[in-house]
Amino acid sequence: MTGPHILRRTLVTTPLAEICGDASVEGRLWDAIALPSGEARVYLGTDAQAAIAPFDDAAPTCRVVSGAPLISAPLGADKQIELPLLNGPTRIAPTPDEGGLMAGRDVLLGHCNHETPAVLRDWLIWHVRHHGVTGALILDRSAPGDADRRAAELAALLAESAAEPELTDALAKLRILFVDADTPLGAPDQGAESHPFHAADAPGKDRMDRPDPDPWRAPLAHPLILDLLRHRYLSRAHGIANLEPCDLLPRPQPGEGTVFDAARLAPAGILPLQGERIYPWSLRKGQEAAFSDHICRRFDATGRIRRWCIAPVRLPQGTICIMTRILGTRSGAAARPFWRFMALRHGGDDPSKVGQIVPKTSLVEDPDLLALSEDLGGSPMRQPTDDAPAAVVAAPDPQNAEVAIVTTMKNEGPFILEWLAYHRAIGVNRFLVYTNDCSDGTDGFLRLLDRKGYVTWRDNPYRDSGMKPQHAALNAANSEPIIQGADWAICMDVDEYIAIHTGDGTLPALFEAVPDANVISITWRLFGNNDIDAYRDGFITQSFTRASREFSPRPHQAWGFKTLYRNNGLFKKLGVHRPKGLIPQAISRVSWVNGSGREMPQDQWRNAWRSHTGTYGYDLVALNHYAVRSAESFLVKRDRGRVNHVDRDQGMAYWFRMNHNVVEDTRMQRMLPLLQAEYDRLLSDPEIAAMHESCVAAHRAKIAELKTDPAQQAFHAALTSQRTRRLSRLHGHFGANVYLAGPEAIPDDVVAREPEEDFFFTVEYDGEAQH
Repeated sequence: MTGPHILRRTLVTTPLAEICGDASVEGRLWDAIALPSGEARVYLGTDAQAAIAPFDDAAPTCRVVSGAPLISAPLGADKQIELPLLNGPTRIAPTPDEGGLMAGRDVLLGHCNHETPAVLRDWLIWHVRHHGVTGALILDRSAPGDADRRAAELAALLAESAAEPELTDALAKLRILFVDADTPLGAPDQGAESHPFHAADAPGKDRMDRPDPDPWRAPLAHPLILDLLRHRYLSRAHGIANLEPCDLLPRPQPGEGTVFDAARLAPAGILPLQGERIYPWSLRKGQEAAFSDHICRRFDATGRIRRWCIAPVRLPQGTICIMTRILGTRSGAAARPFWRFMALRHGGDDPSKVGQIVPKTSLVEDPDLLALSEDLGGSPMRQPTDDAPAAVVAAPDPQNAEVAIVTTMKNEGPFILEWLAYHRAIGVNRFLVYTNDCSDGTDGFLRLLDRKGYVTWRDNPYRDSGMKPQHAALNAANSEPIIQGADWAICMDVDEYIAIHTGDGTLPALFEAVPDANVISITWRLFGNNDIDAYRDGFITQSFTRASREFSPRPHQAWGFKTLYRNNGLFKKLGVHRPKGLIPQAISRVSWVNGSGREMPQDQWRNAWRSHTGTYGYDLVALNHYAVRSAESFLVKRDRGRVNHVDRDQGMAYWFRMNHNVVEDTRMQRMLPLLQAEYDRLLSDPEIAAMHESCVAAHRAKIAELKTDPAQQAFHAALTSQRTRRLSRLHGHFGANVYLAGPEAIPDDVVAREPEEDFFFTVEYDGEAQH
């Protein structure tokens, strides 16, 4: 059996201290290459930047790329180049390039970070077959000595493949250059790239233990290594495709030509490549991952991997090749796609645990990838189909839909009755309420309402679960019949009101406005305290009528949303801002819209908790968020604490962010007759009326108690100050950093001014966010 010709080279770096004879000089010389043009290029490590002297017009040109200096200058008569070190210039003799090794060949250029020889074989054979590859430069990232073993094993595998008649001639023409280095090429402070922490889509990175530093296996850190390899070994190649051994280019379409053909026709000889990350659904225990296992893509994928293919002879003079692009010029060519097979590089210690590198709820099988797997002779593990609903549940009659709210409460007694009456009036007929640690009668009020059939009350199980109160409640709610039997469900708080702006303002009108939707994300509209300082027992929705502008991208909390969704099996469980556990096999059945009835992009379906400039909308429905109410009630809210971010104080920074009195919005006044009728009906029950009055009295008593505390007195004075009132009308003029720094960062002259519409103020801020 015969196979391709495999060559070996090692990049030998030299300490600058050794070159100049000064032990104090730090950094390394990676290479110095004499080019056929009569110029030389000197590549230095990122550790050498401080050793280079300042340049003047007569000196060689120096460009620093991501911290790595690159020096270019004509060769002198002595065939040397001056290295401008800070402690004095030093002349060095560059080495001639070895471009003849790959002259006239179409070459794959990739760095192998411990991919197996079997993966390298499949990578090469695929591109030999479908893109006419005749050369490959593999930068082997392993420790010294390992590259020889890997090259030998690859040679044996390719020799076996060369016995196949259709590959014999092509592999005999293939030339492979294995290059390793005498020093690690990875980031010195990072762990192995194979660890899930380095996988772009890995879930839960904030909870992962970072891998120990391993510079021989860490992600590539030398920014100029590809340019070095191009000039050292590939200067006379016919074409160079920058692809990793875990990347494959699709077969060319009929009449399209290879990727190298396209690069030779592209402007400046540069063809952009754009990669998509793909995944197996699962791997058999103990089995090495293969290309053919990757049959899934993320339905909500964002971002693409940038690489390139070039025709070197057409590149403009002075360009620099880095991993993602060619510096010094541009190409107007449309990008060609490729796939990145993520389990080949990021499988970790157990590649079969695909969920370590990607949320499996985001994966969907792709017909093109299934065809590719079949082409590669694979037998992949398929995505199950029995998790998806067998059939789409018929949409309920909008007039008779069972709509459920799940909520958590602590010391919200005075505000329960209006909230309950309003949402009953617009069409909500199921309420599941969890309470914890109440001292104002909230839990007793809800037990009464439970006994009378208006709500279902539960004691919050957070202590036994170890979860935060809101998360514990939602976890428990998933198994409650009142939720399981609902047509629609939403998780929301007692300071949030569903404000419907279409039809008669009821949920049936909303459902009729978006008849095909089964998920509706409702964006917050922040309502301020309307300069009301004292608590009074009245309707929240009628008293607080000043709000944020609809266009309020800052602060980022302003556009949080809650999601009303059909309970038809497309999701596995409730979530705070949207349902969770989307069944990926059923994504074609999801019709997800925003508050204006416009489609929500798929990249928002799994993790988004807020709207952005492309997804907010209030035309049909908003979630009016009365987060602060009166200044006196806010004292009680702050004392109570949060149900989710329990470790964060609701202080002045929170009031500043959430208290928006910018514009008037009185649309809730049209709902007063419906609200009043239902409120009066509930209040006509003497027990309910007595319990409401008891909660109101407890709230007033708590306010009075808090206001005897000097610290609370000072806080209340700050809330009601003229400065704070002014700030509540200036939202829309501040940058994001202002909300991170807090209101104290805003100068008095900014607070006092009457700003023009386009006035904008921000601050420099890199500290810890004020909550």
